[in-house]
Amino acid sequence: MYHIERAIFDIRRGLPVVLKTGEQRLLVQALEGSNSVDTLAKLAGTRPSLVLTRHRLEAMGMSLTAEAACLPLVESISESDLQALAVMQATHRPSHSLLSGLKPAGPGERGAVTLMRRALLIPAALCAEVSEQAEEAVAQDVAKGKLLEIEAKEAEKCLAGAPGMLKRVSEARIPLEDAAESRFVLFREPDGLREHVAVVIGQPENIQGAVPLRMHSACLTGDLFGSLRCDCGEQLRNAVADIKAMGGGVLLYLAQEGRGIGLANKLRAYTLQDGGLDTVDADQVLGFGDDERQYAVAVDMLNALGISQVQLLTNNPLKIAALREGGIEVVSRQALYGSVTDQNHRYLSAKATRAGHLFGDVLESRGL
Repeated sequence: MYHIERAIFDIRRGLPVVLKTGEQRLLVQALEGSNSVDTLAKLAGTRPSLVLTRHRLEAMGMSLTAEAACLPLVESISESDLQALAVMQATHRPSHSLLSGLKPAGPGERGAVTLMRRALLIPAALCAEVSEQAEEAVAQDVAKGKLLEIEAKEAEKCLAGAPGMLKRVSEARIPLEDAAESRFVLFREPDGLREHVAVVIGQPENIQGAVPLRMHSACLTGDLFGSLRCDCGEQLRNAVADIKAMGGGVLLYLAQEGRGIGLANKLRAYTLQDGGLDTVDADQVLGFGDDERQYAVAVDMLNALGISQVQLLTNNPLKIAALREGGIEVVSRQALYGSVTDQNHRYLSAKATRAGHLFGDVLESRGL
């Protein structure tokens, strides 16, 4: 786990890392923030490929069964062509010559793009196989600590974090406007990238049976600034009030901005939505799936709080399934709505029709 944490740190700094699969070594670098393809090629002794996710390729009209694919890069590819391959809309589809030679990604390439997702970068990686001529120099850089080497199979698993290793760090009483008797309990993931908060309202340990629970993914724009593009802030405040009215419970405030893609990518997706895409298609253009969130951390938090039965406040069936898969008994579900407005109706409609969220007749009542 320690080496994975270091690799994520290096990737976010724009540095290459070495992924090892058996005897094969790949030099891997994030497309986002990279210096140049030629620099990586010189270090590896081979021409890099660009690894893209299935979602990104489908957004460009290419069908793929593998989760990711490698695209050999032509000599002297321009920065604009690289950006066209990684993030531009289908209306700006790259030329056929740039898309030739596509092949399914191997374990090293899959590990590379998983590292990008864990690092909250655009899920596009530059990968170059280390040649025989460059192998000794790369090995020396690894030995000196200039390059970090990790196993590709470990990189492939990093997206799930480290289930069972969540650390309870600190807590304090925080009176809230709608729930004066509340305390915040902070948990930190081992790689240090994410911290999550359990907002304990009232005394749920005294509740007999299912504990009211809300799993709320952080939304800086909606929760803090009151963005009209979503209903997140209103859902958050309604959840606190509802849990208080139900006699107490827990709100898990999870560091999963933008359904798990991070704030930078969420803002990129917003720009794509301004161009006409819905929230699901915008994420796909960037290379992400419908929902990138991982809920094992929520299970760990509930286990740490001694909660095994919940009454879940949600419209999302995936949350119910994830908790049950993690061994938490979901006794019942309560819907939780914000207001449907002119600014957020397209977003809410996409969640209902594309992601299966349960809105009942709320949208229909607005004629949407």
